[in-house]
Amino acid sequence: MERDTLLGLYSDMWLIRAFEQALEREFEQGNVPGMLHTGLGQEATQAALASHLKATDCFFPDHRCHGINALAQQRHRGNGERIMAELFGKATGVCSGKGGSLHSADPAAGNFGDNAVEGSYMATVLGVALASQLRGQPNVACAIIGDGTVGRGEFHESLNMAAIWNLPVLYACVNNGYAISMPVGQGHASADIIDLAKGYGFACDQVDGNDIVAAHTKVGAAIEHIRQGNGPYFLEFKTWRWQGIFAGEFRPEAEVKYWREDHDPILMANEVLQSMGVDIAKLNATEQSQRNMIEEWIAFAKESPSPDLAKATANVYVSWEVAPK
Repeated sequence: MERDTLLGLYSDMWLIRAFEQALEREFEQGNVPGMLHTGLGQEATQAALASHLKATDCFFPDHRCHGINALAQQRHRGNGERIMAELFGKATGVCSGKGGSLHSADPAAGNFGDNAVEGSYMATVLGVALASQLRGQPNVACAIIGDGTVGRGEFHESLNMAAIWNLPVLYACVNNGYAISMPVGQGHASADIIDLAKGYGFACDQVDGNDIVAAHTKVGAAIEHIRQGNGPYFLEFKTWRWQGIFAGEFRPEAEVKYWREDHDPILMANEVLQSMGVDIAKLNATEQSQRNMIEEWIAFAKESPSPDLAKATANVYVSWEVAPK
């Protein structure tokens, strides 16, 4: 990989981490409503996907994808701060503050939105992919799923239909080791989800999801495969999430040390860049630049107005009226 390409990916990973660390801080201070699941430690998977997906493609993010939402919004629309405002529930958000953490979406940026019903968009992604296929457009429809979602019936239904219709779907499976607190190997017949996907007869691969160089290369190959009309592709990222689902979740000390200290995707990329001759001062400046921008986004969100009460409560339920209080 060329040095400038890796530098760009390094910058993207810092945008994602700075975004989520700031978001986590504000959530703890009570400034972010609802629930929050971060993808800290999984920055390489999101940066690799975002680097290859175009605005004309689509992706359905899972609930740990605030980073790729922000990155796509900034890259394709030039207003990443609107994702932050959405998470703060403000009128300037991409969904006017009504989407929040689990329903932020902007199709113009390629972001077709998550859903609080795990796995549901594995069915939805088929419709978007079919539309591209019928129109003869070389677009990719990407479903970003966690290993826990594999236990849903939609997983098998979606892979089967994509195979039958040869749809342009990229299944990006972020296997971070645990579904809530259940280790992957105890919840499925194999700790490698690729073993379950292979039975559907289309192209599958697996990659170290914390190695940005390898992840970027594998995503590029998968998307090129799909754009050439070769049908769906299943790519499993082996990674690890820093945070548990709840406070006090137990994970072995050696495992925590390996993933947080020895296999941190940003530290790994930092070492490679230094070996390429990039000065540490430049790398530090890259981090600080992204942190500064995220603080500007936080300020924008805090200064933005809340949604008008009538609009905020409109269309919440079909044929129901919600009385503002």
